[in-house]
Amino acid sequence: MTAKTFYNKIINKILLPGLFLFIVNISCAQVMLPACFTDNMVLQQQTKVNLWGTETPGKNFTIITSWNNKTYKVTADAYGSWEIKATTPIYGGPYTITFNDGKITILKNILIGEVWVCSGQSNMEMPLTGFYGDVLNLNYELADAANYPEIRMLKIDNKTSFTPLSNLQTKGDWMICTPKTVRDFSAVAYFFAKNLFVGKHIPVGIINSTWGGTVAEAWASGSTLKTMPAFAPFVNAVEGGLTQQKLDLQYQMEVSGWIDSINAKDPGFQQGKLLWTEPGFDDSAWQKMILPTYWEQAHVPGYDGTMWFRKKVIIPAAWAGRDLNLNMGGIDDYDVSYFNGVEIGHTESFYYKRSYTIPGNLVKTGDNTIAIRVFDNGGLGGINKGPLQLSLATDTTGQFDLAGQWCYHKANMLMLLPQPPSLSNSPNRPTLIYNAMINPILPYTIKGVIWYQGESNADRATQYRWLFPLLINDWRQNWGEGNFPFYFAQIANYAATDQPPAADWPALRQAQLSTLSIPNTGMAVTIDIGDANRIHPQNKQETGRRLALIARAKTYGEKIPYSGPIYKSQVINGNKIELEFTHTDNGLIAKGDTLKGFTIAGSDKKFHPAWAIISGNKVVVNSGDVANPVAVRYAWANNPSCNLYNGANLPASPFRTDDWYDI
Repeated sequence: MTAKTFYNKIINKILLPGLFLFIVNISCAQVMLPACFTDNMVLQQQTKVNLWGTETPGKNFTIITSWNNKTYKVTADAYGSWEIKATTPIYGGPYTITFNDGKITILKNILIGEVWVCSGQSNMEMPLTGFYGDVLNLNYELADAANYPEIRMLKIDNKTSFTPLSNLQTKGDWMICTPKTVRDFSAVAYFFAKNLFVGKHIPVGIINSTWGGTVAEAWASGSTLKTMPAFAPFVNAVEGGLTQQKLDLQYQMEVSGWIDSINAKDPGFQQGKLLWTEPGFDDSAWQKMILPTYWEQAHVPGYDGTMWFRKKVIIPAAWAGRDLNLNMGGIDDYDVSYFNGVEIGHTESFYYKRSYTIPGNLVKTGDNTIAIRVFDNGGLGGINKGPLQLSLATDTTGQFDLAGQWCYHKANMLMLLPQPPSLSNSPNRPTLIYNAMINPILPYTIKGVIWYQGESNADRATQYRWLFPLLINDWRQNWGEGNFPFYFAQIANYAATDQPPAADWPALRQAQLSTLSIPNTGMAVTIDIGDANRIHPQNKQETGRRLALIARAKTYGEKIPYSGPIYKSQVINGNKIELEFTHTDNGLIAKGDTLKGFTIAGSDKKFHPAWAIISGNKVVVNSGDVANPVAVRYAWANNPSCNLYNGANLPASPFRTDDWYDI
């Protein structure tokens, strides 16, 4: 799809008065460039790159590219849009591009090299330092970044849209890699680029379009998602006029109904009232907890669901009858809060701070009661961050510190409760991220894509087997550059004790493995470099390196190993199963004394721990508990103990030889 097509689509939707205003406004314009064209940008080498933008309708102007001193004569069309293809040489620079329509606009310090898009959720978004913690050896990496000014990155803003956008949203320009700027680079993408550059000394440009916690369907186009029944209703609703305002109203109704359903199941709900919120309720038998904290860190491990907290506060006479504010930091995940038995607010997100106004008519001298029901939808739960304070609404200089001992009581386990509705402003809706963060960069000429995503789809792993290949083909078709390389990281090992019960990371990894059947794809296995206690592993260096190995071998033609062992086939031989693998470069090896991570099953589909030995380029598996085996699984756990590698020191992908539906 071309830039001109984007602009024409927009114009076709504008009513005649709006169109008149659009033409009047643009008639005074000079060359306007999309936000992805700035100083320090990187353009793809040895191809015809797209340059596009807007100008006064019908106006003639010139573009001069300094690498070949070529002048392009350009005329804006009737809608003010224009597009050309500029031939680029072999890598090098710095260069300039000059736009002359009577006024001169010059883009400076342009490099010609390799352009890759990095995308996915938080493990790709995670910077070298910042909101998900630091990468390993941070100080060394920051200092070393000074050696790579030819690595550049453009970060796209996290936005959603109900219609495909043509204008890119970004707060900044292309950034040159320095010890200061690299802090904000995608860590995986930076180490990928660094590994490419070290071997070839070719400039590398990274377009960073990532968003933590997002699902794959949010990154695909509506036209493609309509082919999957699970997503077609929402896409059709968007095309039929669904807007954010309508979603907000719908969400408010859904939340109200959800809270009612939670109330009905609550053990404190009796005689039509939530008795546990009432000031007169006797909570002396409840247990005590020091807040703020996660309850898993306060001797309530492994509990997901609803929990009540209560605290009595003594209000001075000077505060009686006056509006108060209840200020709380983070609550994981959702809460409904009460003061003297009356609801004062609710929030359905773990990342919003709470600040609830308590009406003065509820505030009395002496004992008053705060009650908070927390709903934890998986992961750590509780009133976990400060401040935790009560103050006058009109004067916050005097405050009650509510940190300290609270009474608490479990209400209902997660499995007994209805799931809350999705946030109305959630990015996790089909196609909304694609519209705002992928569609605008489709004209930008790229070499390929690296992708790290899947954790947020792990509770729908079977669906991902269709969704992920569909996304890859969707991007390739809409970019219009053929089957460009699409390389991805398999999700890492993680204990995942705080995941929703339905989440199935092994099956998600299997879905990723099956995606290798799509042409020109590659998968970096990370089953050995995750962290049992961190969903965002610190070792992003190795993830980037393994993705770069794939690119160096498959895209740039180096004769190097780029994958660990991949399961190929099995042969049943009596009470043993022989497994054959591809990518056994320099032979299979076990890191440690014996192979770990293999289980085996008979026709009863019950898996047992298995003995496994390496025999040439095969692995032979058996168990005394399974006389007639039919299937093997390897590393089939969220955080498996496994140690099969090849001679290139690359780990084997988790796999299963069966196709049993047990998710």
